[in-house]
Amino acid sequence: MHVVIPYVVGALLFGLGVYGVLRRRNAILVLMAVELMLNAVNLILVTADVSLRSALTGVVVESWARPGSAAPGTGGVLALFVIVLAAAEVGVGLAIILQYYRMRRAVVVDDVRLDADEERVAG
Repeated sequence: MHVVIPYVVGALLFGLGVYGVLRRRNAILVLMAVELMLNAVNLILVTADVSLRSALTGVVVESWARPGSAAPGTGGVLALFVIVLAAAEVGVGLAIILQYYRMRRAVVVDDVRLDADEERVAG
């Protein structure tokens, strides 16, 4: 498989995620678009790691850089870190959205007020 294909697929997924964040009004769909962008970054990280490893065949690696021959690639480790962050982001994001839904009975992003209500401030 040619190495450009995963990069193009990752760029398309990321672009689709950006479009979803900018155009969607539902907060759940915005979170799904952010997850799509994070998965595109994971694909690019793993692809970059594999392509760099295949390009560096025959290059002598210093003993301090990789002490074992079966050391994990940095792309896979970073992808695992991004997956953990994505799981935390989903948990916190869904908790915020559910709390907002309980208070206002809507999850439309355009209707979210970021300023304090005058009734609560005066009371």
